[in-house]
Amino acid sequence: MPQVEIHGYAIVSDNDCIADASGHTPEVLRNEADWAYFQAELNKSAVTVLGRLGHEANPNPKGRLRLILSSSSPGLERRADGWWWDPGKVSWEDAIRTVLPEGGRVAVPGGRQVFDLFLSIGYDAFHLTRAEGTHVPDGIPVFSGCQGSRSAEAILAERGLVSGETQVLDPRGPITLAIWRTSAGNR
Repeated sequence: MPQVEIHGYAIVSDNDCIADASGHTPEVLRNEADWAYFQAELNKSAVTVLGRLGHEANPNPKGRLRLILSSSSPGLERRADGWWWDPGKVSWEDAIRTVLPEGGRVAVPGGRQVFDLFLSIGYDAFHLTRAEGTHVPDGIPVFSGCQGSRSAEAILAERGLVSGETQVLDPRGPITLAIWRTSAGNR
């Protein structure tokens, strides 16, 4: 299998939500410093993995290679806008071997079903940004396991990831970032 490094990226509210009840990113989770950081990280990545709704909602003006999760895919197929993949029909190993035969960094910006899938595949790093002091009523949590009292941090720790030092991306938010990492041996 090609050598890949999987990085997850999410900005969450205090109640661990990435979207409102309708599935859209609320204004309280939009921040220019976070967006600039995220775009710089995408520039380091060989492929971006996201769900169909995220793909449709977010244009791809830089023409970055995308792997779009969708049950409408017959397994793994190349379309004009990227690779379409149904993980129920084609394994991660087979999909990434085809999409990135030389390996490279994989960026995973979600949504929740994609984040949940990669919890089982295994993250090398998860870039968890927090819009502190925000709450998204009836929102969609970053991980299914966040429903109730479990935090995103607790779920990442359960998967063997360890938080690095928290950085302040924007003191006005404040918007903070902690990169959770695991050694390759733990994946």
